[in-house]
Amino acid sequence: MTEFLRLDLAALLAAVLACLACGLIGNLLLLTRQSLLGDAISHAVLPGIVLGFWASGSRAAPPLVAGAMAAAVTAALLIALVRRLTRLEPGAAMGVVFSGMFALGLVLIEVTGARAVDLDVDCVLYGQLEALIWPAAEGLGSLLDPAALAEFPAEVKTLAAILALTLGLLALLWKELRLVAFDPDFARTIGFAPRLVSVLVLVLVSAACVAAFWAVGSILVIAALVAPAAIARLLTNDYAAQFAISALAAVAMGGGGYWAAVLVPDALGLGHGLNAAGMMAVVAGLLLAGACLLGPFGPAGRARRRAAVAVGPVRVPAPAAE
Repeated sequence: MTEFLRLDLAALLAAVLACLACGLIGNLLLLTRQSLLGDAISHAVLPGIVLGFWASGSRAAPPLVAGAMAAAVTAALLIALVRRLTRLEPGAAMGVVFSGMFALGLVLIEVTGARAVDLDVDCVLYGQLEALIWPAAEGLGSLLDPAALAEFPAEVKTLAAILALTLGLLALLWKELRLVAFDPDFARTIGFAPRLVSVLVLVLVSAACVAAFWAVGSILVIAALVAPAAIARLLTNDYAAQFAISALAAVAMGGGGYWAAVLVPDALGLGHGLNAAGMMAVVAGLLLAGACLLGPFGPAGRARRRAAVAVGPVRVPAPAAE
């Protein structure tokens, strides 16, 4: 148990919390048909993260979140500018901007010297999930020991705070977010500004991308943003169920991916480990494939509907006359 607490607990919690925070926010992107915006932001925040890291000299959350939000707002403004000047469709404009800003972030890693300190290309691509350990753990009692908890990895605490913020805002703006997602025109007529909600979603996505950056890297964040919401969308049309199922899928993605990275190499007799972030994306893909095949809108669902139509309505015989 002590070995699990020291080596696996923090990494496992980080994986689950990162997928949960990103997955819940991803519902807002999916329902407003802006999933590609999550991809754009997850890549575009890299230069802001690098500059925040370079300015502060540490991986503390506030400067990194501030830099990421500045980069996200800059990316949103650049996307709007490119669309206005070139009349490109939104997907093309996003692709041009986020790829350019991601490349700028990679250049800044070299120019600022961040690579020589604590931020390199491997961290950007794959995250540092396996590096999250808790050496102070000395058994289950450490979970209640303030001194031991003070040495728990700060990345996990940041992810927990972002998840708590996301849950709080979802609870506070539940009806407003639903209205903007399904009927923005009606929202405008009653005096509610959908643009404010869009800005709020932009801020949440930026914060989640920064928090999840150390766990899964800036590239695979998009899997955590899109996959849980897409899985839920294939299984339900209900708004509340969408969030509930996406949360379950996010937990399965994070926890299942981490344990798959730990157990699969031993089961296959491989002489090397597997990247946890990559396995999380693989698990998400398998869950998505299962939802496609077995969900109500996939082949299995269509077969069930055809069988129900073939059988026809069940007729209850009238009671016999006495």
